Amino acid sequence: MARGADAVVVGGGAAGIAAARHLHDAGRDVLLLEAGDRLGGRAHSIVIDEAMVDLGCGWLHSARRNPWTGIARARGFTVATDTARWGEQWRDLGFPPGDHRAANEARERMTKAAHALAAAPDRALGAAVPPDERWRPLLDAISRFANGAAIDEVSLHDWLAYEDVATDDNWAVREGYGTLIADHARGLPARLGCAVTRIDHRGTRIRIKTASGTIETDAVVIAVPTPVLAGGAIAFDPLLPDKIDAAAGLPLGVADKVMLRVDRPDWPADSHLMGNPYSADTASHRLSPFGSPLIESFLGGPTADALEDTKAAAAFVVDELVALLGSEWRARLHPITATRWRHEPWIGGSYSHAAVGHASARAVLATPVDERLYFAGEACSPHDFSTAHGAYKTGIAAARAILGEGERDGCCSG
Repeated sequence: MARGADAVVVGGGAAGIAAARHLHDAGRDVLLLEAGDRLGGRAHSIVIDEAMVDLGCGWLHSARRNPWTGIARARGFTVATDTARWGEQWRDLGFPPGDHRAANEARERMTKAAHALAAAPDRALGAAVPPDERWRPLLDAISRFANGAAIDEVSLHDWLAYEDVATDDNWAVREGYGTLIADHARGLPARLGCAVTRIDHRGTRIRIKTASGTIETDAVVIAVPTPVLAGGAIAFDPLLPDKIDAAAGLPLGVADKVMLRVDRPDWPADSHLMGNPYSADTASHRLSPFGSPLIESFLGGPTADALEDTKAAAAFVVDELVALLGSEWRARLHPITATRWRHEPWIGGSYSHAAVGHASARAVLATPVDERLYFAGEACSPHDFSTAHGAYKTGIAAARAILGEGERDGCCSG
């Protein structure tokens, strides 16, 4: 038997939670459906040795304009404003200051060259870096961290859309970004383990087929990662080929983390090491986040995908750290856990980048269908994609459209 709701939100990540929260607080009968066994999606915090760590998104990017910053403070979370030290190399290990300056200058040249190419047909971001650029491997590594993909796989136009609005205020939530996002769903009507397999929008009411029955609704917000749409996990009646094609043009890159316990760390809290700044295959290591005896090592793109399993990922980062710190450190580094976001069911990666020639796919994916089917998620954001705040804004925009609250703030309209 079909059950009803004013609106249904499919996907319990940052976008879906934002949409459901806004609709619920406006007095609508809304139901949040999540295929997995928890809320938060690509935001997931866990406790390790009494320290909260983020296995997924961990930074309030562009924090002063990031809506999660205000939500965190209003809910009593601790926002730390001085923990992102990616531009530093602890004790200059393996990365002399002169080389560090030269690498920063190379990144500035890449940005300038990308802007010079902005008016031309789209091409790979790698076109903004000469093949003989000494620092091309490091610029590629940074793309793997930031985009989840190699420099030659990322649309230059798409990269500029993000780069031109992003700011350098990157803050952190002591209690965990994932904790914050899941907490925002507190009190919402939600069903876990409830995969949606078909959305029938032929009739006067939308019929949503799930693992636990069929639900009828007047409006639906579809806030699932692009591989779920592109892979056909949710069928649509009538078909939505433009949406499927758009999702395929916005694949998820991968950004994985390896968590290590460290004996007797002798660095300040939130120190940083780039593993090998002369190679595209390197990790970025956050030393003692919030002062904990842990190391959070970050692997991106082909570097992460090439590692067979969590054991191989842990061995990679330990070897890199030992090469910098000295052989005696091997006995002081203890792998605890590692992520494999590419293999997470109903997710399939970390965050979206536009394939070359597909920057316009974000607007296509975000455009509503018959003012009844709304699409949300970081991949729908024109400028803040790959972030939890981009996801949040698209979820709010979809909810506001359902409520008839005026302009959608440019987050989801085409």
